[in-house]
Amino acid sequence: MKVGSGGGFRAIHYTWKKGREAGGLWKLYKAMRTRNSCKTCALGMGGQKGGMVNETGAFPEVCKKSLQAMVADMQPAIEPTFWKQNSVNDLRQSSPRELEKLGRLVHPVRYRKGATHFETVTWQEAYAAIVEKLRQTEADRSFWYFSGRSSNEAGFLLQLMARVYGTNNINNCSYYCHQASGVGLQTAIGSGTATVVLEDVDKADCVFVIGGNPASNHPRLMTSLMHLRRRGGKVIVINPVRETGMLKFRVPSDPISLLKGSKIASHYVQPHIGGDLAFLWGLAKAVSKLDAIDEEYLRRHCNNVNEWQQEIDAITWEEIETKSGVPRSEIEKIANVYAKSKRCIFAWTMGITHHAHGVKNVQAVANLALCRGMVGKPGSGLMPIRGHSNVQGIGSVGVTPKLKTQIFDALQSKHQIKLPTTVGKDTLECMEAASRYELSFGFSLGGNLFGSNPDSKFAAEALSRLDMSVMLSTTMNTGHVNGLAAETYILPVLARDEESTPTTQESMFNYVRLSDGGPRRLPGPRSEVEVIAEIGNRLLPDATGVDWKTMQQTSTIRQWIADVVPGYDQIANIDQTRKEFQIAGRTLHEPKFTTVDGRANLHTHAIPELKGRQDQELRLMTVRSEGQFNTVVYEEEDLYRNQSRRDIILMHPDDLARLGLEHEDRVEVKSDTGTLSNILARSYESIRPGNALMYFPEANVLVSRHADPSSKTPAFKGVVVRVVPAPQRSS
Repeated sequence: MKVGSGGGFRAIHYTWKKGREAGGLWKLYKAMRTRNSCKTCALGMGGQKGGMVNETGAFPEVCKKSLQAMVADMQPAIEPTFWKQNSVNDLRQSSPRELEKLGRLVHPVRYRKGATHFETVTWQEAYAAIVEKLRQTEADRSFWYFSGRSSNEAGFLLQLMARVYGTNNINNCSYYCHQASGVGLQTAIGSGTATVVLEDVDKADCVFVIGGNPASNHPRLMTSLMHLRRRGGKVIVINPVRETGMLKFRVPSDPISLLKGSKIASHYVQPHIGGDLAFLWGLAKAVSKLDAIDEEYLRRHCNNVNEWQQEIDAITWEEIETKSGVPRSEIEKIANVYAKSKRCIFAWTMGITHHAHGVKNVQAVANLALCRGMVGKPGSGLMPIRGHSNVQGIGSVGVTPKLKTQIFDALQSKHQIKLPTTVGKDTLECMEAASRYELSFGFSLGGNLFGSNPDSKFAAEALSRLDMSVMLSTTMNTGHVNGLAAETYILPVLARDEESTPTTQESMFNYVRLSDGGPRRLPGPRSEVEVIAEIGNRLLPDATGVDWKTMQQTSTIRQWIADVVPGYDQIANIDQTRKEFQIAGRTLHEPKFTTVDGRANLHTHAIPELKGRQDQELRLMTVRSEGQFNTVVYEEEDLYRNQSRRDIILMHPDDLARLGLEHEDRVEVKSDTGTLSNILARSYESIRPGNALMYFPEANVLVSRHADPSSKTPAFKGVVVRVVPAPQRSS
């Protein structure tokens, strides 16, 4: 049966299914209710309020993503015999889901070039080999990659160790997702995070959701959007695809919504992929023509107002319509809704940031909010919807190539740490350097660096040119079997709710909260902090100012964070106070900006030409499925798009006809970067003609390494592809 709404009884049934996989619904419920932050998105759940409680205290709030992550961590162990029975080549043929379902990693495993299989090794063997390799390696020939699922403590400790070792090649996964948000917001308002809290969503009368699908990827937000619509508010969705859950959603915790369904989008606009910037400028032009600009606010609180207004007046409707694909009449209709709003929030995800002009997209969103004074008052503001549950915290505690000046100075003055001053490489530049044989050693704290990269063939070749790669993980992923270095170690680590001592995370609303940890489920895995501190103690035993043995205690690391990270002073005693805290200066309920002069900045842009306009071309965007979180695929099914497999390209029926194809034809999808063969072309009326959709990370082979020059974020959206019939196989 075709799915016509998000959430609902299917979500309840799915909970029962995951309960059976976890060994019983009660067992899963107890795991979900522990005092630990949610393992998936950064929307903000758990902590000392307990699991299944959101930042406003509402219960029960839970989503499929959090259930999937929890059940994955409750899997049985991968036994030592597995590695003898399954070759590396066998594992390489496995899908992302099949690798995830193998079970929990419990033994350190090693691969050596020329071997056919992984082999288990002891922790002591792994430590000795890693430390010896680091001693033989020049510091700037190493790089250090961080997942946003790790704790603040692990992130801070590893970046500290890498810098004491001598390199600034320190980067996190945000460079491949929301870095454009951070850069764009910094240039506009002086802070790179959300200016609102969840309570502001409950006060807003209008919310824009631009380039995102929270019904699948951040389902708990749907409760807030449901309540907004019930009180007469508007939800304006800007997306080339009409996503089922953004049209209608059944919130399982609300009986009326569960039974009848809740309409989410009051207005739905489908620009072309890559047409958002032109659309946003068109919307600003239409708002200006309605005399809805807050002139006093702009005069008192913003720079570059005259330049921005001149650009608004100069841009033509012909250019706007051509480059966005949205008619003037439709843009003016949305402008009328926005002009009537008293409290409006702009939310966006990677449909905005995953472009070569992603920073410009974010700046244009900020322009639109600022021009009506929607930044700096309750119920209004800017809300980048983050992915990984602690990606924001990882950045806050220093996981960037260039440390914030305050952190750099404090580490040197308060702890007498000698820090490198070289220019560190961002994530993509580390990959390029590895390809040029300029790097020898890579260390990954969680995540899937291979799977996150554009141009998969290049990524595998680059990583395979390393002498050694070390990955700390809970379960297997494609990065463990592709792009293997001459010597590769996979070290099993504990999940957040298995840690023996508390850790902290930061939500996208700038709250820092404590996770209590809990009993380990399986023998073998070790704490991330323990592993990092042990390597630091062996590698840098005489490091001035760092006692690596005491750093095995997360409370010691929190004291260091409190000493040197701006806004984090309350973290020092959080395990005693048990109180979460919000980082000051980020939520803006008054128009006081953290720029140099205290004023926000408007930006002007040249709007790029819309790509993929030749007869045989389509604009492709890579997306996550409903059964997936980032690179981790939990289910092959994409429920809300009514798809049961991932080796497909979804195209509008007009495009199928234009290209001489039929539904279910086998095709080749080609870009200037790569080719995917034996793909099913499927008719999908919900996508805007001229555009197409495929799944990340499988379609990354088609994505070039062209990145936004300001944020270094690759353009996973707007990939120009050609779709041709697959060659006939000989009988």
